[in-house]
Amino acid sequence: MNDTLDLRINHAPTTLRELAVGRLRQAIVEGRFPGGHRLVERTLCDQLGVSRSVVREAIRYLEAEGLVEILPRVGPVVATLDWPRARQIYDIRRLLEADAAAACARRADDSVKQRLRSALARIRAAFAGAPPAELLAATTAFYEVIFTAAGHDIAWEIVQRLNGRISRLRALTLASSDRSTSGQAHMERICDAICSGNAAAAARAVDDHLRDAAEVARKSLGAAE
Repeated sequence: MNDTLDLRINHAPTTLRELAVGRLRQAIVEGRFPGGHRLVERTLCDQLGVSRSVVREAIRYLEAEGLVEILPRVGPVVATLDWPRARQIYDIRRLLEADAAAACARRADDSVKQRLRSALARIRAAFAGAPPAELLAATTAFYEVIFTAAGHDIAWEIVQRLNGRISRLRALTLASSDRSTSGQAHMERICDAICSGNAAAAARAVDDHLRDAAEVARKSLGAAE
């Protein structure tokens, strides 16, 4: 028996289901499929160019993310994003992200600071005119640096399970002009506090950012209702 045989798979293959989930998630996050939109299997098969079994798997996956609801006698529809649900998401984020930012500020070495500044540079570039999907991906990457550097792996798993709904809210608020401080300015402040090693300032910066974003979401979702 060959003990040196290396069977590791370094790059997992992207399946049709993963591609379908990604396309549907993006359409929901960007508002092309609004809340209440009925997801008809046959139509989605034609739009995505995949089989019904792949579409059904993708819908089940997005239901687990909270982006899709199955209604009696109607079937799958895009979940409605209302303020009561959004408020809970912001409350959870405020607890987890403020704590992670403070821990990151206490632990960040030069390598972490460089990674965080690089993630911030990607956000700046995205704000300068990149597609919405790139801005959302850049923001997620920024927070991933914070959580992993803080050692808050379990908290990051929780955030990831909420990521579909978080991304819908980010798409609603990040580029909004109806806020006292821009989303980019908030990210700059969070980064500066962490890189200066000021845990209390990092937590405050996250808290201010999320309170500002929550107020934009409240006004927008309240108007929609």
